[in-house]
Amino acid sequence: MAIAGRSTATGATATARHWKLDTDGDGLAWLTLDRVGAPINSLSAEVLAELRSALSNLAAAPPKGLVIRSGKDGGFIAGADIEEFERVKTVDDAVAIVKRGWDIFNELAAAPYPTLALIRGFCLGGGLELALACRYRVVVDEPGTRLGLPEVMLGIVPGWGGMRRLPRLAGAPAALDLLLTGRTIDARRAKKLGLADECVPERIMMNTARGVLLAAPSPRRLPFPLSLTLNPLLRPIIAAQARKQVASRVRREHYPAPYAILDIWVKHDGDPLALPPSDPASIAHLIQTPTAMNLIRVFRLQERLKAFGRDDASLTASPSPAGGGERSESLRDSRGSTRHVHVVGAGTMGGDIAAWCALRGLTVTMQDQSPEQAGDTARRQALCRSPQGFAASARRIRPPYSGRGRRRRRASRRHHRSDLRES
Repeated sequence: MAIAGRSTATGATATARHWKLDTDGDGLAWLTLDRVGAPINSLSAEVLAELRSALSNLAAAPPKGLVIRSGKDGGFIAGADIEEFERVKTVDDAVAIVKRGWDIFNELAAAPYPTLALIRGFCLGGGLELALACRYRVVVDEPGTRLGLPEVMLGIVPGWGGMRRLPRLAGAPAALDLLLTGRTIDARRAKKLGLADECVPERIMMNTARGVLLAAPSPRRLPFPLSLTLNPLLRPIIAAQARKQVASRVRREHYPAPYAILDIWVKHDGDPLALPPSDPASIAHLIQTPTAMNLIRVFRLQERLKAFGRDDASLTASPSPAGGGERSESLRDSRGSTRHVHVVGAGTMGGDIAAWCALRGLTVTMQDQSPEQAGDTARRQALCRSPQGFAASARRIRPPYSGRGRRRRRASRRHHRSDLRES
């Protein structure tokens, strides 16, 4: 859905389905992403189409600067919409996904006005690639702020500019470390590496973003020694060292994504569209490999597992954290409410888990090397946590002297495995 025409008057606002565009008294535009029907922001085809429409409107009436931020409390942008990768059936489908983000982020990078990404919370994958396409980045210094390009962990490569822009900001050694491992960094580390221009507390993030855009300093340049790592003559040498490290951990036929990242960076300066679809390093090829399909499936199962542990108030399914409005199961699964928990290990931690469950009305059996001691720790923990409810809670903690709890646990494990196979 296209964003409506924007007025340049002070306080003007234009709203699309997922994006909201405001203009303040300083002539700065504030573009806020709040994806409808999803607990976190991800970059679906519809979200990207609206972003392109917003950039077109801004090009017609350029602001003094543009801030891109999140309307979600939990984070900036989690990345691309994984469901769209799962729907890829042909080479053309895969190329279309890559080209869509690549073209839009190049358009953002070429904007004639200064642009800034205001990052609070997670900024991953396509979200970080969007931020890298901006001229400036301000990160909020808090534990939840994490930046990274984890595509390699799904068996694919960053296809929207990350392989090109990250080395230019941080230098090849640090950039390749992030690209090849998929690990994330915190706000202070991002500032130190050069990914962020400012690292500030939450209370001044808005003023900092405004101040950076109004001052419009020259974009950060790599120190001379690091700039040499981008030299086309030195790239093969740097990549060869990185390839040795990768080869010590995985073989190319089993895990081709990190090798593809190195090939694309060395030969094509990080441009994933420069490769023909038939090239083993191309995203069109990678996304259809068994490795990528299995890793994406593992990711989906991990997200489902996280949903099991959510403290939902109802017994109904809740929206998936992966975005897209998908329905997923909560702690209470499709078979009904959880009623029995078996805890292996009756030490302090096991006792605390058992007490927590018992105080919430669950029947608990415990297993330990000393069966006669199983349950004593949990009862003590329950007494400490809730003296008033101790009697009722203690009755729910039942050491499985007969081994009945172990048989239940095995049966539950078989049932859970069958659920995973069906998923």
